[in-house]
Amino acid sequence: GSQHRLWRFSLVPTLCVLYFNQFIQYMVLLPFLIHTDSPEKVCVQLTHLNESVTLSATLEYQGENRSLIDDVVSEKDVFTCIPFSLPKSNSTSVAFLTVMVKGATLQFRSRKSVLVKNSESLVFVQTDKPIYKPGQTVLFRIVSLDKDFYPLLYCLVTLSYPHLQDPQRNRVYQWQGVELETGLAQLSFPLTSDPIQGTYKIVVQKSFSSYVEHSFSVKEYVLPKYEVLVKLPKMITIKDKELPVSVCGLYTYGKPVPGLVHVQVCRKFSHSASNCYGKEAEAVCEEFTRQADARGCASGVVRTKIFQLQRRGYEMSIEVQGKITEDGTGIEMTGTGSCGITPIMSKISFDLLDSLYRPGIPLFGKVKLVDGTDAPIANETITISVDSVEGNYTTDEQGQSWFSIDTTTFTQASLEIRADHKPELNCYDSEWITPSYEHAMRRINRFYSPSKSFLKIEPKPETLTCGSPTEIQVHYIFTPEAIGEQKKIVIYYLVRIICGYFDLWPETDRRTARHYTKACNSIWKSGCFNFLSGLQVRLSFVPKEGLPASNTRLQLHTSPRSLCALRAVDKSVLLMKPEDELSPSSVYDLLPLKEIRGYSFKDYYLEEDNINPCVSLDNILLNGFVYIPISPDGEGDAYDILKELGLKVFTSSKIHKPEICQHYPGHVMERSYSEHMGAGNPTETVRKYFPETWIWDIVSVNSEGNAALDVTIPDTITEWKANAFCTSADTGFGLSPTVSLRAFQPFFVELTLPYSVVRGESFTLKATVFNYLAACIRVSVSLAESTHFLATPVEKQEESYCICVNERKTVAWAVTPRSLGQVEFSVSTEALQNQQPCGNIIVETPEKGRKDTVIRQLLVEVCGLLSLVSMSEPVSLVLPETVVDGSARAYFSVLGDIMGTAMQNLHQLLQMPFGCGEQNMVLFAPNIYVLDYLNKTEQLSEEVKSKAIGYLVSGYQRQLKYKHWDGSYSTFGPRYGQVGNTWLTAFVLKSFAQARPHIFIDEKHIQDALVWLTQKQKENGCFRSSGTLLNNAMKGGVNDEITLTAYIIIALLEIPLPVTHSVVRNALFCLETAADEKENHVYTKALMAYAFALAGKEEKRKALLGSLEKEAVKKGECSWWDISFF
Repeated sequence: GSQHRLWRFSLVPTLCVLYFNQFIQYMVLLPFLIHTDSPEKVCVQLTHLNESVTLSATLEYQGENRSLIDDVVSEKDVFTCIPFSLPKSNSTSVAFLTVMVKGATLQFRSRKSVLVKNSESLVFVQTDKPIYKPGQTVLFRIVSLDKDFYPLLYCLVTLSYPHLQDPQRNRVYQWQGVELETGLAQLSFPLTSDPIQGTYKIVVQKSFSSYVEHSFSVKEYVLPKYEVLVKLPKMITIKDKELPVSVCGLYTYGKPVPGLVHVQVCRKFSHSASNCYGKEAEAVCEEFTRQADARGCASGVVRTKIFQLQRRGYEMSIEVQGKITEDGTGIEMTGTGSCGITPIMSKISFDLLDSLYRPGIPLFGKVKLVDGTDAPIANETITISVDSVEGNYTTDEQGQSWFSIDTTTFTQASLEIRADHKPELNCYDSEWITPSYEHAMRRINRFYSPSKSFLKIEPKPETLTCGSPTEIQVHYIFTPEAIGEQKKIVIYYLVRIICGYFDLWPETDRRTARHYTKACNSIWKSGCFNFLSGLQVRLSFVPKEGLPASNTRLQLHTSPRSLCALRAVDKSVLLMKPEDELSPSSVYDLLPLKEIRGYSFKDYYLEEDNINPCVSLDNILLNGFVYIPISPDGEGDAYDILKELGLKVFTSSKIHKPEICQHYPGHVMERSYSEHMGAGNPTETVRKYFPETWIWDIVSVNSEGNAALDVTIPDTITEWKANAFCTSADTGFGLSPTVSLRAFQPFFVELTLPYSVVRGESFTLKATVFNYLAACIRVSVSLAESTHFLATPVEKQEESYCICVNERKTVAWAVTPRSLGQVEFSVSTEALQNQQPCGNIIVETPEKGRKDTVIRQLLVEVCGLLSLVSMSEPVSLVLPETVVDGSARAYFSVLGDIMGTAMQNLHQLLQMPFGCGEQNMVLFAPNIYVLDYLNKTEQLSEEVKSKAIGYLVSGYQRQLKYKHWDGSYSTFGPRYGQVGNTWLTAFVLKSFAQARPHIFIDEKHIQDALVWLTQKQKENGCFRSSGTLLNNAMKGGVNDEITLTAYIIIALLEIPLPVTHSVVRNALFCLETAADEKENHVYTKALMAYAFALAGKEEKRKALLGSLEKEAVKKGECSWWDISFF
């Protein structure tokens, strides 16, 4: 056999062609669809040459002629493939390939069209989890692969900047200069403590018109401790009398949940009645309630008679809802399930069957018989008929049956093959549903061969593994007329395979010499083979179970020198919000074109005309009847197979079947009929580390293909779900199956806490102690005292509690928080060395793990709105009478630099923005000024820069909460019916523009605010005030249209907008008019002077400064202005 490496991740048709004659033959093949910036091939086969020829192939592309082949061929038989690549084009376009073969007696020239398309990268985004709390950090990865699933190594800047959108479609952050390492980039984004809740999107733009989005949710939540599983059949038939239903509760660490189970089983009406008639008019329901058993389940069998399965007017499904109320805590969790209803009693499908048959070669196929629930039906007889020929076959345990049909006597251009199980019932009633028995039907066409010789490659039912050889059975018919006196037969074949190499070992008759030649031409098609493909990644925990805070190792094996991304998350997160798992199918679905069939792509259709002349036949008169010859259009030929593979062919061989000049429609091809634990346990465990994402790391694989990560198991009692994907420049992309690690200890305490509480209001804190030891124990439960809260037991607290095997005890306190922020609660439970029995059972004390302490934090918020309070207090300088003479001292400081105090306390100016739209901006802006000052004075350290930029990112994200749809901003945003405030919008506009050098600011927000402010400009150029401020002191003396206009001009010029801009020009007219008035306030004059200075109007600036100088209060060498506007 021979090996030939071709395309990866393709379907697997295998093709062969036979040439028997001794005439000169040539064939040139290339793909119909060519990708730019990607290795492509044009393949040439020349046989039986008896003279030297010149072979040339020229591609006309983007107005240039590109020579792909230009060579003199002297050998008798030649096969070669020439690689080439095309540069990127502006759009998908048509190119033309001209092939010429020229010799002394041989001349051939042909020109055909092909399609050239830019290669698209395959990009996907993975987040560490699907849902986040406020204040958490979003961790995510961007992966970029080529069309063959190999990692791209270029920088994402060449595509577009990845960015993050909030639920209001604001671009809250944009990453720049993102470098890919082996096709992978890992990024993060911190959420503020009070973000907009809802669905966020990470957007990566691949090209001008193509982008990828990945969504995640942000909300306040408490992770579920257990899940409710509803188990019932996926499908029942209308004849089934009973429906088994089971509802089970399981903790994330695998133990059953004790509690009360309520089950509701309903079949809805197709058209619900009015709400006036209540729930009984919506569905027919059956309910039952019972206590969960030792497995945490409540099971029952529901009689289906109440649901009238054979009646119309209902939905063809039954919905089940199971609700479990946990003992002790009272926490309720709900699960749902659905069961379809089908009238199908049995159905047949052709699992394997060729679309073409070869006369003389058996027609192989496989049928499968299943019932309405898709369960296989064994030991049943299936009748397969081809025209008038019938055969009976019996199904095996899998409901399958292979069949073989002798085609020696078949001469028809097409055959109809049908499989039946039982006859259909010819019954119908508008009120009732009739059981059905589906049959299968296919129409297959005859394959055209001018030599009447055929090959048939027998399909393999099992899955093949890449890298392992396999033996292929080949059936053939070589007619004596075609073979003649030849001593050998040349077989050319093309293999499109999913990965790696392909071994072909045909069995031939001893009389026929074997000769195998690698070739790119193919005229014959076989069935498909399934391959286990791609880069194999194996992941495992050693050990698979461990105590909290114990060590484990995550081991990975894959292709050497790969780069692998690891992730492990708490199963509770996935219960909270199930996500679409990263899988081979989800990655494969990224392909814009998964397979090529024919010569069409989107709006392009490059079908070729048959250059062979049609055969003109006269009507035949026989025995008084006129017979009209017809062309069997459904008959397949070699050209059809090449077309189906998406290959353009230049050849001297006869690949087209002869066509009669008159053309009639063909037949329909196919139709279907149907009505419807580790060692070293500590004596005491203190658990306070409860991450939702445990592992989020990238590791490099060594030359042996191994990598390992030593990790410490977090303190959560749960099951951790881990997976990995790897990229390799040599072997492409691969995914591991999801693996689990169970973090567990047999004796522990868990707290039941809300997401947040309000200071001063009481809530119930519950602590549940679990005993999964093999003996009863006596335990004490205590809540550590704290100055941050007041706690009193809900019930009289006992010194100890008795807990037997697989039982629990819940203790509750009424807690009133006293402090704001994250308040810590510490609860301990200890297995006591106590001789007091549990009833008649003697208690035991575990040797290890006797005490478990859980420390959890709870967010305590303030009631109502934060407000700023100003206070002033006079200082008395009157000395008391008893003071010792001469001992009195008074100190005060005078700084000649008005910025001196601020510069000496810069660290106090850097603050995390928070609060409403006003408070947030008051804290946001100083970060900009501090950064600018320190940068220009060369005093900016990396620590201060990092802190300030972090504050700016958070403040920017928060301020977008207060943006209105029209581009304005208000104190509390659009939620409370406020209108945008003119001054605050100008302040935001100015600050966002000034922050641009330091952080990403979406230009859209600046333009939106500018457009809104423009709409507030009056005909005289002044701006009218809109909206209200909670704290008017923050805007200083801006309290009329003139000062507001001056402030807005300053903001616009600092964006900066040019003085010639119409809005600025008109606003300056407003100020120039106001400047001529003598009644202007000192503060107004100062603002106007600064505005005129920025606008370059020196005369106006000097005049206003002169006026201010005259109004100054002077005393000695000091001068000041008397300003009172509050």
